[in-house]
Amino acid sequence: MAIRISHLGIAVKELGASESLFRKLLGDSNVHREEVEDQGVSIASFKVGESIIELTAPSRPDSPIAGFLEKRGEGIHHVAFEVDDVESELRRLESEGIRLIDKHPRDGAHDMKIAFLHPKSTNGVLIELCQKK
Repeated sequence: MAIRISHLGIAVKELGASESLFRKLLGDSNVHREEVEDQGVSIASFKVGESIIELTAPSRPDSPIAGFLEKRGEGIHHVAFEVDDVESELRRLESEGIRLIDKHPRDGAHDMKIAFLHPKSTNGVLIELCQKK
C-alpha cells in the first residue's frame, strides 16, 4: 500500500534552464542534484512539503527519458508512490492484473529502490513505486 506521494517526475530537455525556472516558482534555492547512470538521467529535485518535484533530463540520447521527450515533449513524466515493501507490492499488483515494467526493483535516485508500472494498466499514467533502502 502507498504511504505517500514521494515525488512528481517532470521530463525536461535542459536541466539548468528548468532548475532556474523551478527556483523562481518555488522560491527555493535548496536543490538536490543527482546522476542515475543506470537510467541515463540527470535530476534536480526540490522538496515541497512531504513530497519532491523531480526534474529529469536525459544524460545520454538512448535513455528512456530522451525517448519520452521526443514523443511527448516536456511535462509530467510519472507519479511516484512510496511503499513499505516494493517487492511485495509488485507481486500484489501483478496478481491484480496490473502490467509491470519492472518485475524486480532497481536502484533509483534519493537512495531508493524503484519499479515502474506500465501506463497501459494505469489509465495512461506512468506510476513508480519506491522504497527507502
